[in-house]
Amino acid sequence: MNAALPSPDHSPQGDTVHAYFQSLQLLERLHRLMLDLIKDDFERLGRCDLTPVQALLLYNIGEAEVSAGELRSRGMYQGSNVSYNLKKLVGMGYVHHERSDQDRRSVRVRLSDAGQAVREQIGQLFARHADDLVASGILDDPPLDQVNGQWRRIERYWTEQIRYIY
Repeated sequence: MNAALPSPDHSPQGDTVHAYFQSLQLLERLHRLMLDLIKDDFERLGRCDLTPVQALLLYNIGEAEVSAGELRSRGMYQGSNVSYNLKKLVGMGYVHHERSDQDRRSVRVRLSDAGQAVREQIGQLFARHADDLVASGILDDPPLDQVNGQWRRIERYWTEQIRYIY
């Protein structure tokens, strides 16, 4: 999304298009910054074996046993990236994998103890940030749950648009 911002035509619709595009750019920047924050935290602790995307993947696996498809639908991962990163994480010992008894083509994954430790580290990072944001008042207006509600509505709209296209 390195395209230039469309210039608003100062009509109500033009202002909305401009604000919508700014929101999309901000969302992309926030995601990249989150990955940078994870990378920075790992570097401070001398952990260089995982990429931020792999660490976030471990965090999103959580306590569950999931398939790669479930991870794709939960997180911001491209299809081949999930498979590639899961293979790397299995090889490094962060993830256990098993073929499904029902469908031998499907692989279920869960965190190893090492994967759980990384998940805990990321959880602590997120908790520190949340505490700092609450203390600073940044999350007060509008409340974060309202912001998240709006993003969920946009997510549903986008999902419906994708289904409508196909």
